[in-house]
Amino acid sequence: MADVRTYNVVVLGIGFLLIFTAFTTCGNIEQTVVKGLNNTTFSGSGYHSLGIIYGVFSFCNLLAPTIVAIIGPRFTMFLSGILYSGYIAAFIIPSTWSFYLTSVLTGIGAAMLWTAQGHFLVENSDVSTINRNTGMFWALLQCSMLFGNLYVYFDWKGKTDISDKDRKIMFTALLVISVLGTVSFLFLRKAREMEEALSEEECQSLLSTPLMYKQRASSAVRETKTDLKTTLEIFKTKTMLLLSFCMAYSGLELSFYSGVYGTCIGATSYFGVAAKSLIGISGIVLGAGEIIGGGLFGLVFKNNRFRRTSVVFLGMVVHFLAFYLIFLNIPDDAPVILNTSSQHTSYLTPSVSIALLCSFLLGLGDSCFNTQLYSILGQVYAENSAPAFAIFKFIQSIFAAVAFFYSGYILLTWQLLVMVILGFIGTLCFFMVERMQNVSADTHEY
Repeated sequence: MADVRTYNVVVLGIGFLLIFTAFTTCGNIEQTVVKGLNNTTFSGSGYHSLGIIYGVFSFCNLLAPTIVAIIGPRFTMFLSGILYSGYIAAFIIPSTWSFYLTSVLTGIGAAMLWTAQGHFLVENSDVSTINRNTGMFWALLQCSMLFGNLYVYFDWKGKTDISDKDRKIMFTALLVISVLGTVSFLFLRKAREMEEALSEEECQSLLSTPLMYKQRASSAVRETKTDLKTTLEIFKTKTMLLLSFCMAYSGLELSFYSGVYGTCIGATSYFGVAAKSLIGISGIVLGAGEIIGGGLFGLVFKNNRFRRTSVVFLGMVVHFLAFYLIFLNIPDDAPVILNTSSQHTSYLTPSVSIALLCSFLLGLGDSCFNTQLYSILGQVYAENSAPAFAIFKFIQSIFAAVAFFYSGYILLTWQLLVMVILGFIGTLCFFMVERMQNVSADTHEY
C-alpha cells in the first residue's frame, strides 16, 4: 500500500509540474503576447484575463468541495486539466470571446483542481508520511517555473516582436505539455485500503448508480453547509481578521511577480533585442528564489532556530528592497504601455543584473510570507484547518484579481507604493497575531 501511495504522490506531482509549466509560463508572457498581436478584432487584456481567473477561483473555492465529493478527486483533476488546456489553446487562434470564456472556465477548474489535490494528497498520506509527501509534491510543483521559462528564453532570444508563427509554436508546445499533465491523472490509482472500503459501495453502484450519486450529492451539500458556517465563524475571529491583511498583501505581490513584472521587463526598451527573452530568465530566477526560500525556511523551522516573525520580517525587507530597485531600474510606464516598449525613462540606466536580482528577491520574499502563513494557520486552526486555508485562498485570490485589473491602468510607482503600504500593515498584523499566540501559550502553562 505504501508503494501505491508513493506512486500516486509522484504521479500527482508530475501532473501538476506539467500543467503548471504550461500555465505559469503562459501567465508570465501573455500580456506581452497580447500586446503584440497583429489582430485588429482582438481587444482582450492579459491582465484582465488573469484577474478573471483569480476572481472566479476565489468564489468557486466555496463550491469545489461539493463537486470533488460527488465525482471524486481523480476525475475532478482530469476535468480541471482539460479546462486549463483549453485556456492555453485559446492563444493559438485568439479571439476575444474565447479568451475571456476560457478565463472563466480556468478559474472554475483551478478551484476544483486545488481542492481535489489537497483531498487526494491527504488520502495517500498518513501521520508519518504527510510531511514527506507534501515536500515531494511541492518540490515538483515549484520546478514548473523553470522549464517553461527556459523555453521562452531560447525561443524568444534576439526577437523584438513576437510573430504569429512564434506565438502558435510556443502555445502549441505549451498545450501539448498541459495535455500530457492532464492525461497523467488517469494513471492515478486507489490506495488498497480505499479499494476495500469502497468495494461494497461499488457493487451496489452497479445496481443503482443514479442512487449512489444522489446520496453522494446530498451528503456533500450537507457538509458544504456545515463548512460554510464554520468558515464564517472563523473569519469573524480577531486572529483571522488580523491575518487577512497579510493574506491580502500576498495576493497583491502574487499578481505582481506572476504577471506584471515579466511584462515590465519585456516592455523596457533599453534592453533592446534581449527584452523579450529576459522574461523567461526572470521567471527562472524567480522560481529559484521560491525553491531556495521554501527549502531554507523548512529547515529553519525543523531546527526551531527562528520565530515565524523573523522570517516574515525578512520577507518584508527583501520585498521592499526589490520594490525600491524596481522603482529605480524599470520605466514607470512599463506595465501600462500599449505599444511594445516603454516611452518613459527610469531613474537609473536599466540594468539586466538588477532586474534579475529583483526577480530572485520577489520569489524569496514570496516564500517567506506564504510558508509562514501556512505555518501559523496550521497551528492556530489545527482543528479547522480546511476552512482556515479556504479563507486564505479566498482573500489572496480576490486581491490578486483586483491587482490584475488595475495593473494595466496604474503606473508602476503607484503599484509599488500600494504593495509597500499593505505589506507593512500586513507584517505588523502578523506580529500582533504571533504575540497573541505566545501570550496564550504562556497563560496555558500557568
